[in-house]
Amino acid sequence: MANTDDTAAPKLGVNTGNRGKGRPKGRPNKTTTAVKEAIIAAANAAHDDGMLGYLTQQANDNPVAFMTLLGKVIPLQIAGDKENPLQIVISHADSRL
Repeated sequence: MANTDDTAAPKLGVNTGNRGKGRPKGRPNKTTTAVKEAIIAAANAAHDDGMLGYLTQQANDNPVAFMTLLGKVIPLQIAGDKENPLQIVISHADSRL
C-alpha cells in the first residue's frame, strides 16, 4: 500500500524534472517551419510572377491587409551591425517644452 502520510521525508538528490528533454534552444518548431514553407509555396504558385507578383497584386487589391503585413515585416528588416549600431535620436523642436 502507498504511503499517504503528508509528513513523509522528501526524496534525496536534485530533481531536474523534464529539463533538457525538449527541443534545443534556438531550434525552430517543425510545425511552424512546415507552415511557413507551405505559405511561401502557395504565394509562389498563386501568381504567374511568383510571390513578388502575388504580393504586388495584394498590395493593390487589399491595401489594408497588405499594410498590416508590411508593418509586421519591416521591424524585422531594420538592424544595425556591431561596428555601426542603430541609434535612435528623439528631439522636439517645440520651444514650449
